[in-house]
Amino acid sequence: MEDQILLSRRTVLGGLGAGLATAALAPALAAQAATAPATTPPAGLQDPLTKYPKPPFPKQLQPWPGLAGQMNPRPDHGETSYKGAGRLAGRKALITGGDSGMGRAAAIAYAREGADVAINYLPAEEADAKEVIALIKAAGRKAVALPGDLRDEAFCQRLVADAVRQLGGLDIVVSNAARQQTHASILDISTEQFDWTMKTNVYAPFWIIKAALPHLPPGSSIIGSTSEQATDPSADLYDYAQTKAATTNFVRSLAKQLAPKGIRVNGVAPGPIWTPLQVSGGATQEKLQTFGGDTPLARPGQPAELASIYVQLADNGASYSTGQIYSAAGGKGMP
Repeated sequence: MEDQILLSRRTVLGGLGAGLATAALAPALAAQAATAPATTPPAGLQDPLTKYPKPPFPKQLQPWPGLAGQMNPRPDHGETSYKGAGRLAGRKALITGGDSGMGRAAAIAYAREGADVAINYLPAEEADAKEVIALIKAAGRKAVALPGDLRDEAFCQRLVADAVRQLGGLDIVVSNAARQQTHASILDISTEQFDWTMKTNVYAPFWIIKAALPHLPPGSSIIGSTSEQATDPSADLYDYAQTKAATTNFVRSLAKQLAPKGIRVNGVAPGPIWTPLQVSGGATQEKLQTFGGDTPLARPGQPAELASIYVQLADNGASYSTGQIYSAAGGKGMP
């Protein structure tokens, strides 16, 4: 009996010692597990540092407004990568500047999410626009091409009327088209050039939204493309930066005005994004070579990387988001 008691005592003490040892080692083992690199990354995981091209980029200059199809490297708008999930099924969208850049990325994504899409662009951008129209149709959605100059108020009114008629309604308006030209000094900007930028970037959204508003039912979305320039303007983008500040403010003001009507208004504020704006006078050749290299991700963004933001802001699932500015700036922390 005494031997059995001693054996039981040894068993208990031995188990207690093992437990204490395990408890003592646990923090070290946990720390080791936390710092150990994963042997096999999850399928589909992509490193944002190496996902797209980094500077230096080759010097290149196109006449305004420039074509994405002639850029080197060519931008990614999600042509092959964006996969839809029916989030915008049955919706009807008008996108200005839908031939390239963020407008093109939004148009492709919207179509693959189930929306019919009308795009506006300048006649000089027809080559890019044809590609977008083909991609929308390939997604099985109605595609409407509406070329024209947004500096004309009468055209902006016709643009909305034509979009409503050909789409059979309207519930998403993306005000994306913009003019950007670099000037080292305010003395280098003529009144004509200043007026061109203001009419494209500030007047046109005003005219288009006024014309669209009577057609927008509750649940509709208005989305403005603003920029980090609204809050951290570059010295050589004096006029453009002002227009982006105006865009940011119209989003916040109009959101309050239209909330009682059930219409949401939001904005997307990108940092340096690789689009024709940069190669058609929007950046100096010196800045172009290092474009986006000053961001924490050390590269410019691609239009495809903003597509999901435009989808989210149009989606009914974002019904409590209005008056917001959503940024994609490679880690710069703006707006």
